[in-house]
Formats: sequence, structure tokens, C-alpha cells
Amino acid sequence: MATVGAIIVGAGRGERMGGVDKVFAPLGGRPILAHSTAAFQASPLIRSIVVVLNERNVEQGRALVREGRWDKVVAVITGGARRQDSTRAGIAALPGCDLVAVHDAARPFVTTELIRRGVEAATARGAAVAAMPVKETIKRVRDDGLILDTPPRETLWAAQTPQFARRVALARALDRAQERGQTLTDEAAALEAAGEPVTVFTGAYTNIKVTTPEDLILAAALLAAGVCG
Repeated sequence: MATVGAIIVGAGRGERMGGVDKVFAPLGGRPILAHSTAAFQASPLIRSIVVVLNERNVEQGRALVREGRWDKVVAVITGGARRQDSTRAGIAALPGCDLVAVHDAARPFVTTELIRRGVEAATARGAAVAAMPVKETIKRVRDDGLILDTPPRETLWAAQTPQFARRVALARALDRAQERGQTLTDEAAALEAAGEPVTVFTGAYTNIKVTTPEDLILAAALLAAGVCG
């Protein structure tokens, strides 16, 4: 079985949360970061974890790790200006492993079962991303609001995290993006740009990302309904 390390990325500035750092927003009496990290701590497939945070939150993150007694967390480090910068920093801090899982700290409802599916898919295919088929009809729209076209819905999936890849391939893809001055929104995009094949595996519609105050309300409702794994 491949050895797997995880990077929990939460170095954003919380601009859409009104300046509140979303990863430390309370959810069920615990910070959102506690929910997302605990699932990787609990997974028997994960060997080590690196948590990547905004500089102002690193000490708070380290205190949370001590409080949670998450012995798989080997480092809590400062991230970069962009998602890809934070992921590169996380890879550099991660002990040797075959596969890397990258997860949004602001997705509190990841489960050990979802992690298992991702590890299996990435072991078989090299890189795999949690995703779900879109429910809505999607429009491509110009800057002035005019609709350009309507892509076939059956071909569209909404990407989530965790995203898994072979460590060497992901590090190489991120280095290439850095050299080319590319700014990418997720790890899959870096791999795609480098010509690496990436597959999807089934995520969950409840695997939401808390980005706005409205998302936090939804997350609280899901938690109350017993969704949190």
C-alpha cells in the first residue's frame, strides 16, 4: 500500500467572510479546522499531516493541534499568497510519502470513507480528485452578461477536495506552474497543465466549502443533521 501524507490548506484571508478567518470560525463548538483535520488524523491510511495557515494564525493552529493531540501533524506552517504556493510549502514540509492528499481546511465534512476512496483511485490512476456531477444547468457568459453557450451538463463535475496525486508528479507540476508564471485554482489544474492524467472519484454533496457567512449557516444545519463524519 502506498504511503500517504496530507496537506490541510487554510492560508486564505477570509475576504468573503467579512475578514473573519473561516478556518477558525466555530462550528458545533469547535473550529472548522478541527473538523477537517480530525478526519485525516482518524484515517488509518494517512501517515503524516502538514497544516498550512495564514501567518497570523500559525500559533493558534499549533495550539489547536496540541489540544487535539493530533500526533500525525508534523508541522503547522505559513502558507503563500496563492493556493499553489501554500501547497508547494506543504509538500516541502511533508515527510517522505508516495501519495499526497491536499484538502481545503474550510471543508469540515470530509470523512475517512471519502479519504479511502481517494487513496484507492490515486493508487490506481496516479491522480484523483473528489468531485460531484453538477445539478444546475451551466452557462458560459461574457463580461457583459451575454450567454455564450450551454455546455452539456452530463460532462460537468464540480471539483472538491481532497485531491490526491503522486508526490513527485504534483511537486513537478507545481514547480512548472511557478516557472511559467501560472496561477491555478487547484492541484488538479496544475497536473492537467503539466499533461498528467487526472481522474475523478465520487465526493459528496455535503462536502461543502465554507466560504461565506451563508455557508456557515448551512454547515451548522448539516452538522445538526448528523452529517459530519
